[in-house]
Amino acid sequence: MAGEGTLSPTTPDGVLAAVQAAVADRAPLIVRGRGTKDGLGHAVASNRVLDLSGLTGVTLYEPEELVLSALAGTPMAEIEALLDANGQELAFEPPMRHLIWGLEDAGTIGGAVMVNAAGPRRVKAGAARDHVLGMKAVSGRGEAFKAGGRVVKNVTGYDLSKGLAGSFGTLAVATEITVKVLPKAETTATLVLHGLSDRDAVAALAEAMGAPVEAAGAAHLPAGVATALDLTEAATVVRLEGVEPSVAARFERLATILRPRGRITRLEAAESAALWRALRDGLLFSQDRLLPLWRVSVAPTAGPSVAEAAQAAAVAYDWAGGLVWLAMDPAEPDAGAARIRAAVKAAGGGHATLMRGSDALRAAVPVFEPEMPSVAALTGRLRHQFDPLGVLNPGRMGAGR
Repeated sequence: MAGEGTLSPTTPDGVLAAVQAAVADRAPLIVRGRGTKDGLGHAVASNRVLDLSGLTGVTLYEPEELVLSALAGTPMAEIEALLDANGQELAFEPPMRHLIWGLEDAGTIGGAVMVNAAGPRRVKAGAARDHVLGMKAVSGRGEAFKAGGRVVKNVTGYDLSKGLAGSFGTLAVATEITVKVLPKAETTATLVLHGLSDRDAVAALAEAMGAPVEAAGAAHLPAGVATALDLTEAATVVRLEGVEPSVAARFERLATILRPRGRITRLEAAESAALWRALRDGLLFSQDRLLPLWRVSVAPTAGPSVAEAAQAAAVAYDWAGGLVWLAMDPAEPDAGAARIRAAVKAAGGGHATLMRGSDALRAAVPVFEPEMPSVAALTGRLRHQFDPLGVLNPGRMGAGR
């Protein structure tokens, strides 16, 4: 059997050798970037860590072609700075939710893609997997492979690189990731509707998303959490991006549509950027880190019903109401898991993920939404194909996952 310790490769070949050694020894690996997502998912029963934080560097950046490739351990802060200097960005707005766990590091490009992260702009731009063009990785069999490429349309069958996004390192270890990038908007403005109830707010957001204004964010902050952003009352917010004349015209059009619902104000570019950055990174729930925190994805109109049934200590809505954040009473043995999942089921289905909780809580309740038997069988077959010995992050997504 292999001994304990941390393996810290700095090249893709080093990653391959580390996984091959683990396969030979049948020694499970904890796959980690900069540790910012250690609090997400179940603990992995292993004392051997595959640390990818030294696997860094942008290997390709062609601004005119809107494409960037980077080794998986490259810090997100480094990539953001490079893109910003060229007036570009990752359109899926990868959240840096280290704040909700009290961490200082913002994570890596590999971590963002392998958990399929997405910020408030998902309502317009989609999630991480929608922006992945290609990936180089090492499977749990100890085999290096490449999926996708550097252009949008280069596959005709199953897009493996997109399939690996969201696998939490349980199928393969990404070594290099290629993503498409987009120009940053010239300016941003946010329409704020003040003082709405949760249900009225979600109805207003639905109207905004249906209006011909190309909203790039839609969220509702009840009074209890709005104070974290120095807002004195509940705020229903819609983001508009683009060139200044277009933003101004679309803002006025949206204001005309929503004005019957309540008082409207406007946040200009700097204030708007700060607001959506705070929403993206979880600042609303970073103050009291003892509160278990759930991330619930449901149909937008079902958000308020789920929140009411959850009996949460604090609530916030993103993605026009389809993403509900629930901070729960830590005294509850299951942090409201049974109640929340029953509410999700009653709402027609969705997903409830425990984003923050004690080690004991994460061991006691399913962190991720339990899979239906047919889906679990498919997941098991896929896992067997990529990692038959269960070497990579075994149990991270639950028993057998």
